[in-house]
Amino acid sequence: METVAHSRAWRAVLLLCGLILLGSAADLRAGTLLSPGPAVLVRKSAEPFGVFAFAISAGRVRDKWFHLKDKLDDEMVQLALCDGDRDNCVSPAALKLLAIVDQARSREGRARLGEANRAINLAIKAANDGADDVWSSPLATFQRGAGDCEDYAIAKLAALRLAGIPPEDLRIVFVRDTQVGEEHAVAAARLDGHWLMLDNRRMAMVEDEAARIYQPLFVLYQSAVLKYVDEPAFVAAPDSSRPAVIAAR
Repeated sequence: METVAHSRAWRAVLLLCGLILLGSAADLRAGTLLSPGPAVLVRKSAEPFGVFAFAISAGRVRDKWFHLKDKLDDEMVQLALCDGDRDNCVSPAALKLLAIVDQARSREGRARLGEANRAINLAIKAANDGADDVWSSPLATFQRGAGDCEDYAIAKLAALRLAGIPPEDLRIVFVRDTQVGEEHAVAAARLDGHWLMLDNRRMAMVEDEAARIYQPLFVLYQSAVLKYVDEPAFVAAPDSSRPAVIAAR
């Protein structure tokens, strides 16, 4: 009897260890999910959409971003100079962008982000670059008065930085619009721990977890380009108003 009890005790210990190991593995797998389901432990990334991403050292997106970034850095200096001396600013494009920055500065919090999103959406006419897909700097976009999705996002990034949003709270996110089956770019801004999408296709901003038609692909952050892994696909929760998610295969 004592031998049987001893054997049962060891089986219980082994079972407990197995559950702990399985729990750890499930925890790691759950780290790619956007929102927790019932009894699911989730580790969320600090990046928009909550999905883990890793820095890449090569590729078309990275090459285009780093090529643009030098021009963007130069223009941020030019915009700062014009901002400090409007009377002697010789760039109409800079003055037009700074007028939007002034509107954003007059507001706080979410209203500041919304003002920049709305004003830039109205200031730029949507235009397709065609096969060349040129990423334009903010001043080039405002001088032209037109641009495609990444041009809107780049201009919003510059405007929000000038309006006082910390660079670490700003991103450009490339996504796949699963509704229309095409790639798209949006600006993202973090407010009170939540990422808001500033999209040229709509005036209203939505949080990343509510942008269910977007599958995140790349995120551009200052001097880095990160690629998302295990992009999730949303599914409707059958018995809850909160969305459930499954990992994309």
